[in-house]
Amino acid sequence: MSENLQWDPLLIQRYNRPGPRYTSYPTAVEFLPASNDRPERDAFAKRDPSRPLSLYLHIPFCAHVCYYCGCNKIVTKRREQAEPYLELLKREILAKKALLGDHRRVEQLHFGGGTPTFLSDQQLQELVEFLQQHFEFSDADSADYSIEIDPRELRPNTLTLLRELGFNRISFGVQDLEEAVQIAVNRVQPESMIRAVMNEARELGYRSINMDLIYGLPHQTLESFDRTLDTIIELNPDRLSVFNYAHLPERFKPQRRINAEDLPSAHEKLAILGHCIEKLAAADYHYVGMDHFARPDDELAKAQASGKLHRNFQGYTTHGDCDLIGFGVSSISQIGDYYLQNQVTVDAYEHCLSDDRLATLKYRHISLDDKIRREVIAELLCHLSVRFDTLDNRYGINSREYLQASLQALQPMLADELVLIDDVQIRITEKGRLLARNACMAFDSYLKQHEQQRFSKAI
Repeated sequence: MSENLQWDPLLIQRYNRPGPRYTSYPTAVEFLPASNDRPERDAFAKRDPSRPLSLYLHIPFCAHVCYYCGCNKIVTKRREQAEPYLELLKREILAKKALLGDHRRVEQLHFGGGTPTFLSDQQLQELVEFLQQHFEFSDADSADYSIEIDPRELRPNTLTLLRELGFNRISFGVQDLEEAVQIAVNRVQPESMIRAVMNEARELGYRSINMDLIYGLPHQTLESFDRTLDTIIELNPDRLSVFNYAHLPERFKPQRRINAEDLPSAHEKLAILGHCIEKLAAADYHYVGMDHFARPDDELAKAQASGKLHRNFQGYTTHGDCDLIGFGVSSISQIGDYYLQNQVTVDAYEHCLSDDRLATLKYRHISLDDKIRREVIAELLCHLSVRFDTLDNRYGINSREYLQASLQALQPMLADELVLIDDVQIRITEKGRLLARNACMAFDSYLKQHEQQRFSKAI
């Protein structure tokens, strides 16, 4: 896949409307309330036992509040709050282990949050060893065991311990290296700290290192973000996630501490993104899609080149053949044709588990129509094309006729040469790669009732 990304700010502004990020289809706003845990038990009962597992553990605690954050988190300095939560987590792990029976082969593990390294080194070790007691973890080179890292929340031995426990991929939350920006969002971490953590991770042999950046934060300018990019490129992470900051203080209380007057203008923000894309491409980062970049030799880029990239609640992934099992508050599972979300508060989560129930809050059992549209959306986001004959053979339909209304909705993008449609396939052009999310919206049968109030803008 070439790197001839075409940056046209006028075109991007024209298409820059709210829409989902499609980590699932239907998206999480379409999940239905669950009055009990029966949908989740049905999902486990119908699971294909030949499918390997991807485990996600949500650790909600943060010692500091980052003002831009919209995650489900508990901000506290009281480290002792973690211990009762870990006991609940272990109870859920045992409950789901029982439903999985003897088919518990794990190929992917991810600790997210919150701040997973809020846990002490001993707690991290005990949690991983508990998982290892109850699941069979693959030792294949392709196995993917990752954790999100806050550089401020590392003890002297934490990265060494995590590597010894089997973690081979880590993600650092950097966001921006300018002090004024860090102060404005309450995430102060000097460049020297980022360098030290990065160097240590390299020395310990982590296979892939990701850094998160955010554009659109207070006091950012084109010049200031360019300085951050210079340093990041020098540090040479394997992957980069460059996210758009969506200022929604009416939805996310911490964002009310950000002064809207300090945010870059829409014009400046767009210029920052354009410069970022051009600069990373020049530094030999491959644009995977949806804010993600990777070195050409990284597994993510190689999976896309070979047509084996997938997308789920963890974003782009190389393990799309796994059933995703979530543990902890707000975590989401994807088991076959079921999506299942846990309770989002610790009290409700504890109440369910104490009553010997799974902590199911919402679910969705997808229809045939959902499956067809899910495949189209995933293929466009991962590989920029989808073939009609593949859909016809897999679902027993005439896909051109079946998707006629959606193909008609793509006409403006077709006229702007962002999409090509012929007898063989739907394809995103080089000109349209940055707007692939917009093309996916044409296939979303639920979008019109939600798009304005529920989603951030595409760019």
